[in-house]
Amino acid sequence: MSMPTPEERPGEAFAEAAAEAVQTSVMAFRLVMAIADAVRRQQQKKAGKEEELPDAEKAAAEASEEVKKFLPDDIAAALLEGADWPQLAQQLMALKAAGVDLETMLPRVGEITVTVRDQVAANAEKVKREGTEEWAKALRETLPAGPVREAILSSPAWPEMAKTMATLNERGVDVRAILASAHEEGVGVDQAVAKVLAAAEVPTMSRDATLSYGPLTTGLDIPKDLDLGDRERALRQLSLSPSENQRFTRLVREAMPGNEREADLLVSARQWPLVAARMADMESKGQPVAEHLARLSKDTSWQDGPQSQMGRRLVQAANDALRKPVGTPAGPGPKVNTAAARSTSPSVGPTKAAKGAAPTTPGVAPHREAGPAAKSGKTR
Repeated sequence: MSMPTPEERPGEAFAEAAAEAVQTSVMAFRLVMAIADAVRRQQQKKAGKEEELPDAEKAAAEASEEVKKFLPDDIAAALLEGADWPQLAQQLMALKAAGVDLETMLPRVGEITVTVRDQVAANAEKVKREGTEEWAKALRETLPAGPVREAILSSPAWPEMAKTMATLNERGVDVRAILASAHEEGVGVDQAVAKVLAAAEVPTMSRDATLSYGPLTTGLDIPKDLDLGDRERALRQLSLSPSENQRFTRLVREAMPGNEREADLLVSARQWPLVAARMADMESKGQPVAEHLARLSKDTSWQDGPQSQMGRRLVQAANDALRKPVGTPAGPGPKVNTAAARSTSPSVGPTKAAKGAAPTTPGVAPHREAGPAAKSGKTR
């Protein structure tokens, strides 16, 4: 039997999730029927008229028509194919014989089963979406940026890997320890392959990694070959899942009401993945990202300047807002007297300093200022 291709697996996973949702709705149907039958028995017992269940074969034939009429096809089919259908049919026919109007009851029970089915399906989709996000975050926190981490996230088998990690975690396995060990093996493979391909030399810093060095990347794990020109790859390099990127985009838009166009400029900026990586890093440390981003509406100094540079200013403003501790004033800092600053700067020559408003005392660092002249000679 051949192994299914990665393209076939998503379809199989969807079918499995749908089947699980239907089976869960059947469980809900069984529960409702068990409760209804218990109530019937109790009432009849009190009256001293408790009746036995009807013949299973006859009940199955009669009840199947009722179920097909009032329940969705997938749930009805699952019920009729179940090993316990004869018992369920007996309960249904016993309820009917006791005076319960199945034409009124079954549609209501059908609503319950449909709700359960849809909730399970939605939860499966959520687990699938958030499951990969959770383990992408684990990769970011456990593995250093580089070819191994990127290879994992870009692999067609990544969803299956994340599912395996979740299963191992549920069974008490230290997944992060496995990832750390697997990373060492992955590095070995990468180096071996690179050697064969005559490319084993240490990679040089990419232009994006070099230009981004500074406040924008302080404290972040940035790969040497960062490629901001390829948005999808840059997000993978920074271990940001598509759902995380979408969520951070939404946070920015919510933080800038009335400035949707500017919010879009920020998100579309070349260096946006670095801003998103900053948000992910803050979330992993329990810091309130939304509160930090709110500063973009309180301090709108990013609006000042040429329109052509708006995206760059927004990136800088967002990075400043995220790095500044909550509680500090949102407005810009005090203005500096640039002429006086230049005049006291040790890097500025006396000719340039003379053009500014020179202070009355020479520009000397405080710890180098001269004290009182020492007296010559010996003291008594």
